[in-house]
Amino acid sequence: MLGGKRMELAMIQDELMPIEAVPHSYMDRAMYYGDGVYEVIRSYKGRIFALEDHLARFENSLEAVDISGVGIAAVKHRVLTAFDRAAIENAKIYFHVTRGSGPRNPVETAGLVPNFYLTITELEDATQEKVQGLCVKTCPDLRWKRCDIKSLNLLPNILAKREAVKQGCDEAIFVDDQGFITEGSASAFFGICKDSSAEGHWPGICLRTSALDVNILPSVTRKYVLKCAQLIGLIVTEHSVTVAEATEAEELFIAVTTRDIVPIIQFDGFSISHGKPGQVTQALMRAFEQCIEEDISP
Repeated sequence: MLGGKRMELAMIQDELMPIEAVPHSYMDRAMYYGDGVYEVIRSYKGRIFALEDHLARFENSLEAVDISGVGIAAVKHRVLTAFDRAAIENAKIYFHVTRGSGPRNPVETAGLVPNFYLTITELEDATQEKVQGLCVKTCPDLRWKRCDIKSLNLLPNILAKREAVKQGCDEAIFVDDQGFITEGSASAFFGICKDSSAEGHWPGICLRTSALDVNILPSVTRKYVLKCAQLIGLIVTEHSVTVAEATEAEELFIAVTTRDIVPIIQFDGFSISHGKPGQVTQALMRAFEQCIEEDISP
């Protein structure tokens, strides 16, 4: 039987408290709704790579979800200040902005002040992955229809990656309802595919990847991969690869901020490029290293 004075309560672990005593971070709309956007940047040799590209994408994400009151110049200052203080040469810089903290209400957001959060951590060495290559598996793309926004709503990505790891793979590759590959759970996807019309330095093959649309993230690393393709004289076709085409591809690879280009040697159990990183992928990796040096040079 209820008794005593009525009061609104919260419980954190086993601790009961008045709801007004709940710490600010627990009332963040990211906790309730994933209501925020994020960005991941990296550094090489003590210098941040492609900073302006990442900040531009972050600004686009903020605008897409209608979070205002966040100055990109201020975000840049925070990133640079924290990076200088951390003094980590090869760092992963993660930051997000949420709509703010307040009572759980999907509509009422008046007076909320955006919350900013940032971490800087040491990047793990990806040399072994680059030398040996990755195993990947496909899964249905169950994400929402605005994957071009780098939002905090990542549950489908997490579940897909967990399932891939359970099956002994390194990454999950999303496939849409039409059978086309969109991207990885945390990466952009590329195929080196046969193309009889392709000429130049790499005749008979082209680089295939999904065109930018609402169904994939406008990957910054993807942008530099396409630049690298141009540097080595490789024809690019922005058209999604089917699962069947991927199993028959000359080479496959993923691209992601924290590891740049990483070869794929097994796709849904099919051996790719005789189970080792391919010649074209390796050429792109060398070109990417050149792009890095150019971008981070003083």
